[in-house]
Formats: sequence, structure tokens, C-alpha cells
Amino acid sequence: MSSAKDVGVNVSRETLERLEHYLALLNKWNPKINLVSPNTLAEAWARHFVDSAQIFNLAPENTTSWVDLGTGGGFPGMVVAILGKELNPDLEVSMVESDVRKCAFLRTVARETGINATVYNKRIEAVDPLNADVVSARALAALPLLLELSTRHIKNGGKLLFPKGMRWKSEVEEARKSWTFALENHTSVTDPNAVILEIGEITHVGFDAS
Repeated sequence: MSSAKDVGVNVSRETLERLEHYLALLNKWNPKINLVSPNTLAEAWARHFVDSAQIFNLAPENTTSWVDLGTGGGFPGMVVAILGKELNPDLEVSMVESDVRKCAFLRTVARETGINATVYNKRIEAVDPLNADVVSARALAALPLLLELSTRHIKNGGKLLFPKGMRWKSEVEEARKSWTFALENHTSVTDPNAVILEIGEITHVGFDAS
């Protein structure tokens, strides 16, 4: 494994080494747990680490609490926590994951990289509201369901950050049938056909019965 890869964020060598240790653990654990799709492992740095780091970059400057839903192998939540240790020491990161084996992996990464992060081994609906500044979720669900799951955990004035693929416009159109929200889309640095949706001012309006 090469040393001190570029993650797309200006960080110290120590932070890059934490991320590389995380990558080594991912390669070690993935054959048994399937934390990420096996065919993405060879390109895991770009596909998962750089892809997650760009989400960290979109958080408001005053962010002190971040919740990542359906974290899986830790993307973007664990990457956010590792970057935050250097770039935002006051940031508290919580990860919600229902699979006990994936939670064991996440806790191992946190322990071995010296990261303080909370891992909830529960279904998203079973976690008490976390009142976060930022809620993220990657490859978890379509946007209408993501809004339903995440609004439980976002504080007033908070932001939702969701990476989405090339069909993101149709998901937004569907979500607007039952939600109003402010939206800004950012082109992904790892895939020109993908975006990160930055969503705020969220209100549930229900379906039009007319």
C-alpha cells in the first residue's frame, strides 16, 4: 500500500496514516463481512475514502454534531470522524448501523485509529432523536425515505448531505411530492454523473389528495 495518499482534503500525514490504517482494516475484514462491494476494493481509496471526504467538505463551518445513517463500512461517517479529529476537534460523530458485525468493525477502526465516535447498533427508527447539525447517508435509500428517516435526527437549521447517482433528479422530483426543502447540488469529484445533495429548510407537506 502506498503511503500518504491524497484524500482531496488538506490534512496532515498523521491523518492520512489513520485513513490508510482504516483502508487496511477494510481489506482485512471485507472478505468475511462484505462491508463494501468486493469489486470496489481495488479502487477503495477513490470510491469510498475520497468520495466520503468531499462530503465532509460541504458541512457548515459551525458544525459540531454529525450523524451518519446506515453507515455500513463507515462511509462517510468514519471518514468524517477521522478528518474531524484534525480539522474540527469539537465535532461529535455518531454512526447508526443495524448490523452487529459492521458495528464491531466500526468500533475496531475507531479504537485502532484513536477516534472518538459513537456507534449505535440499532435500526434508525429505534434511535432517540440525535439533534444533529448534519445528517448524512450514502447508498441507503431513495430520497423520499431518506428525508423521512433523517428529519427525526436533524436540528432546526441543520443540513442533510446525501450522495446520489445519475438518477438524482427523479428522486428529487418524487420527494417534492410530499416534502418542501431548499436544495443545492454539488457535482461529485469522483463521478461526473453523480452529485451530493445539500438539503435544508425541510418541511413535510403530505401528499396532495386532489
